[in-house]
Amino acid sequence: MDVAVTLEAQKQAVRAAAFARRKLAFEAQNGAASGLLSEILAGYRGAALAGFMPINTEIDPRPAMAEASAHGAVGVPVITAATTPLEFARWSPGVVMVEGAFKAHIPADIEWMIPEIVIVPLVAWDETGGRLGYGGGFYDRTLEGLRARGPVLAIGFAFNVQQAYDLPLEVTDQPLDMIVTEDRVLTIGD
Repeated sequence: MDVAVTLEAQKQAVRAAAFARRKLAFEAQNGAASGLLSEILAGYRGAALAGFMPINTEIDPRPAMAEASAHGAVGVPVITAATTPLEFARWSPGVVMVEGAFKAHIPADIEWMIPEIVIVPLVAWDETGGRLGYGGGFYDRTLEGLRARGPVLAIGFAFNVQQAYDLPLEVTDQPLDMIVTEDRVLTIGD
């Protein structure tokens, strides 16, 4: 059997299980899931930050993003083409948003920015900084490009229940520097 087919089948199985766990955590949350994320970001006041607009049952970073926007530039990802890195449009609370690619909301008026910190959505994560996303490779290409320019802090933001073991990762998968959940912070390499 083709190794690529086997790896993709493993990824799909991990995604399915993680989606089910994430859905349960999303339904049970109390609305304060971004508290620890806010605390972490407070240590980086003024640094250009990119968050994300949550879709479906993703954990919501917007309260932490709103707080950070009072101290520096905050952006959200914009998909410009299927095989390119993400670009980031400046965001602030109350900005008019429209539906972009993959139903992710983006600002109606685009002002581009380059982040130093990227809050990364994910489907599953592990204690080594491994991340399994939706399968498009957008964040892997983006983090690779940003890291080639200089230091960037990649913070995976997810529910605890999205933790997985033995993630089927590839050499192109970009590791996270930190994982923040609703009640835990894991700094990779500590």
